[in-house]
Amino acid sequence: MARRYRDHYRLKALLAQECARLMADEGIKDFRTAKRKAALRLAITDKAVLPDNTEIQQALIDHQRLFHGEHQAVRLRGLRETALEVMRFLASFRPKLVGSVLNGTAGPHADVQLHLFADTSKDVLIFLMEHHIPLETSERRLKLNNGDLISLPVFRFQAGDTFIELTVFGPLGEREAPRSPVDGRPLRRAGLVEVRTLLNSDPTSACS
Repeated sequence: MARRYRDHYRLKALLAQECARLMADEGIKDFRTAKRKAALRLAITDKAVLPDNTEIQQALIDHQRLFHGEHQAVRLRGLRETALEVMRFLASFRPKLVGSVLNGTAGPHADVQLHLFADTSKDVLIFLMEHHIPLETSERRLKLNNGDLISLPVFRFQAGDTFIELTVFGPLGEREAPRSPVDGRPLRRAGLVEVRTLLNSDPTSACS
């Protein structure tokens, strides 16, 4: 029994590490896709040993610290600086930073993800078009805290070498964040002041 438990734990750790590598080095952003590809590459068919998203998130942090170190920290700071600049530009829509650029796991393929709040998504679209910003449109499904799934409009454009992804909520969407895909808790959001504070407290700022 003890050996079986050790084997189970070892396989789960290997899968979490491979998921982290796929997300950090190959730009895979979806946990489910990372798990499927990792299981295929390691020829593991037992779903019971699949790591949960929290375990993958921790493995991703460990992977970046071990293999990317200071380079990742400098890249993260650059992404946060870009995020702050775009948030100032979009200030009328009360932007909130979310995702890997906020939580510190952003790799070389990361987008800046922002939540905006407007009466209608058309308000955001018109604003971007008036500033002659080429963009792509899509939708994103998010889970609310009550378990309901909603589809929200997404606008994507490029700022320098960084892609910006805007998910547009209605005005009431600012009160309650959707669930995090990592742990199911309310998704962490950061406004302009918090992002500026993150940058000001960043030790890499001394060498940038």
